[in-house]
Amino acid sequence: MAKLSHLNKKSQPVIVDVGAKKVTHRKATARAIIVLPRPVLQALQKEGFKTKKGSIFQVAIIAGIMAAKKTSDLIPLCHPLALGNCSIDIELNSQNEIVILSTASIEAKTGVEMEALTGASIAALTIYDMCKALSHNIVIKEICLVEKTGGKNDFKRK
Repeated sequence: MAKLSHLNKKSQPVIVDVGAKKVTHRKATARAIIVLPRPVLQALQKEGFKTKKGSIFQVAIIAGIMAAKKTSDLIPLCHPLALGNCSIDIELNSQNEIVILSTASIEAKTGVEMEALTGASIAALTIYDMCKALSHNIVIKEICLVEKTGGKNDFKRK
């Protein structure tokens, strides 16, 4: 069974030592799904997802990218990383859910899963913030890692 990497032999929290790892191209994609009440979704669609606060999706994209860049400030044991790239894509799926895909990449000794997950999470919370005046019955129902490559173990959600 795998062991937790952020605990030392005394079960105290530590940042993972990546000194001996090789620099490789690392990439991760995370997803968040938001469900809006039907009347809210219809009202937003009618306005092209624009509000007095600005374009909901554009503001969420900027917030997600900014958050991904600040992941180590938010999650104590994450390595500070200078991302090579970060993108946030937002669209409606066939069930009229808002789907956010956050992709981060870097040439480094450690992966960018947490940066991708942070980007998706904060983009979703930004959409909630911009829509809450219409309803608090908004659900962020899923935040998950979709795929990661370039480290010791690649991963792809089935």
